[in-house]
Amino acid sequence: MMGAYVIGILVMLISVYVQWRLKSKFEEYSQVGLSNGMSGREIAEKMLRDSGIYDVRVVSVEGQLTDHYNPEDKTVNLSPDVFHGRSVSAAAVASHECGHAVQHATAYKWLQFRSKMVPFLSISSRYMQWVILGGILLLNTTPLPLTIGVALFALTTLFTFITLPVEYDASNRALAWIQQNRVVNEREYIMAADALKWAARTYLVAAIGSLATLLYYVTILMGRRD
Repeated sequence: MMGAYVIGILVMLISVYVQWRLKSKFEEYSQVGLSNGMSGREIAEKMLRDSGIYDVRVVSVEGQLTDHYNPEDKTVNLSPDVFHGRSVSAAAVASHECGHAVQHATAYKWLQFRSKMVPFLSISSRYMQWVILGGILLLNTTPLPLTIGVALFALTTLFTFITLPVEYDASNRALAWIQQNRVVNEREYIMAADALKWAARTYLVAAIGSLATLLYYVTILMGRRD
């Protein structure tokens, strides 16, 4: 049991470090203007057109780090700093989100798999923690509630790992496009790749953290059976 706590604390510390590095990298590169002077919106629209995608809109949404692609209404949603920004960070984020639009348009299998899991996980996530809590409280009576809770959490963990190839692939598509189309110069490309690398690591740490938590719950369940 002590080992599970140590792993959990270690993952938490790594997560804090990665988040800090990500924020500092994006802040640093947001101060570096693109040599071509394009905004995030212009880059996104160009990448969509170059990819033969004409039914996806690029819109601005409030907040920071709120950038995402919505496959339901086919919109690339960019935060104001990215939408209006003309920096390396804006170019990296805008092209990455368009990478998801390209995945959607080309029926990328991992994105399809993840999308199919979303409706079920959105429902189960509302009750999962309560089921797990109730299962722990009732563990000396019956292991069934905790077993159900662990199964639900296992699906959540699976989802975090399925997210990894989706995010890494979107970044790879983005970097390949901005380089091939000379949206950035060599120096700017290195910065964009560095920013997206740290962004991807946040998903990796989240997946590892979810796995560590799952193993903790499994340890509790198996301890009862022993």
